[in-house]
This record gives sequence, C-alpha cells and structure tokens, in this order.
Amino acid sequence: MRLGVIDVGSNTVHLLVVDAHYGGHPLPAFSHKSELRLSENIEPDGSISAGFTARLVAFIRECEQIATDQGVADLMAFATSAVREAPNGDDVLDRVCRETGVQLDVLAGEDEARMTYLAVRRWFGWSSGRVNVIDIGGGSLELATGLDEEPDTALSLPLGAGRVTRELLQGNPPTPAQIDEVRSQIRAEIGSVVRHVLRFGPPNRVVGTSKTVRSLARLAGAAPSADGIYVPRKLTRKDVRAILRKVAPLTASERARIPGVSITRAHQLLAGALVLEAAMDLTRADHLDVCPWALREGIILRRLDHLDDGDG
Repeated sequence: MRLGVIDVGSNTVHLLVVDAHYGGHPLPAFSHKSELRLSENIEPDGSISAGFTARLVAFIRECEQIATDQGVADLMAFATSAVREAPNGDDVLDRVCRETGVQLDVLAGEDEARMTYLAVRRWFGWSSGRVNVIDIGGGSLELATGLDEEPDTALSLPLGAGRVTRELLQGNPPTPAQIDEVRSQIRAEIGSVVRHVLRFGPPNRVVGTSKTVRSLARLAGAAPSADGIYVPRKLTRKDVRAILRKVAPLTASERARIPGVSITRAHQLLAGALVLEAAMDLTRADHLDVCPWALREGIILRRLDHLDDGDG
C-alpha cells in the first residue's frame, strides 16, 4: 500500500510518500516540502503567528491533493515541539482540521525520541547491540538508548538548533562570551538528565539523525546526499570541535557560503554544533554513525507494524 506522512517541523513542512507492506521496508516514492520556518514565526508570548497558520493550512491542502494524486491510501500528519508548546497550539490544530480535514497529531517529546530510536534500530539492525541515539531537530534534542525495539530511555530537551539560536544566540555573529555562556547552559541542561542514558553502560554504536547532524557530517567530509542513503557516513567529536572553531566567528551569510551549508540552515549551524558537541561529550561518544532514517520513518514503521499481511 502507499502511505503518506506530513511532518510539521520547526523549519520544514514535509510530505513523504512511501510504498510499503507488512514486513518490508518503506520505499520512498515522492517527496514534497516547503521551508515554512515555524521557529521564526513565533510571537513574543510563544504563540504561533496567524500568518504562519494561514500558510500552513494552504500547504497542507496542497499536500492533501498531492497525496490523492499519488494514490496514498493512508495519510498521517504530525507536529512536534513548536506546536506542542505554543499557547495557541490547539487553535492552530483546530483550524488545520476544520479547513483541510487533516488531523495533526502532536507528539510528546518522549514519543519523538522513541519513534526516532525505532527508525535507527531498524536501519542498523540487531547486530548493533546497544544503540545510543542523538537527534537534533529545530525545536528539541532527543536522546535515547536501548537494546530492543523499545528504548530503555527516551528523553527530550528544549535544545533544538533553531530554538537555541532564537532564544540564546542572538548576535550575528555572537560574541565569544555569549557562546561560552550558551555552551554552559546547554551542558547544564543535558547534564541534568544524562545519567538516564549513562546508567546502561557504554553503547555498541552511537547514531546521529536529522538534518543538523547530516549537515555537520557533510562539513566534516561525509559523502553528499546525492551519493545515496546507503553510503556510510560518520562524524567524530573532533570534527564537531573543528567546525565550531570555523563557524563561530562567521555571520549567517558567511556560513551560507561554506560548501555544503544550505542558506536556510546557515543561521542555526553554530547552535547545532554546540548542542551536538555537548551531547557527544556528556554521553561519552567519540564518534557517531549518521542514519538517513529519523522520526518520519519511525512513524511509518510503527504504522506498518499494525498492518495485517493482507493490507499491503
């Protein structure tokens, strides 16, 4: 059967269509996305702006039509931390449902971590043993560890690259003193919960997911996305520190001129590197493998788990 997932993230709203059946892996069939930049459309009180909501409604209508044209039998839609935490988040969800007929499910942070962990586990398989997962989104950082398909620990912290940039790293570029202060804040936040990951002992594999990790790995010399998802990609803590030294003195426009850095992500590259360095340091990870699957794929895989053989 053909499944569709609409993912309302802090930077991008993305429709992914996959061909899938029970017991098989989802094969991407179509992708459609727009940089609506939810994280940049937050009012001073934390509310989502009316302008963003109108654009979101229009884009979801577009996604719904594309899903119909692509023969999607089951369309799922979800939103993550920015909608979850907004004072008017319920109003936004109600308007989307009323005007498009699409019900946006809002995931709790721990559920984001669990679904991403599932995607990582399925991608790397049982031979990986204990896996630690570091997932940096626009609004939150997710950490998880486990041996099985359900993680032993799944955590979510308000340390997404977009959020840290917007709330803490406001200079362009920030001063060294600002960076040092933010670095301390990030580490204090992770340090307050990292024992829940460390208590299970050293992992057999550490994995990083999502766009921020992929972008940092690309800067460190990993293969470009055009080479395909099956090319192994790695990133070391030493690499991340070198990237930090390189990008810290640069403005967002200067970062955007670095090969491999997209214009839309350049402004939050520094924050993403600070969060990843801290997460790797405090979880004692010297290096990580980059996984092409993340939250969207985890949700699709969980849906497939509930299919009967005859449905596919």
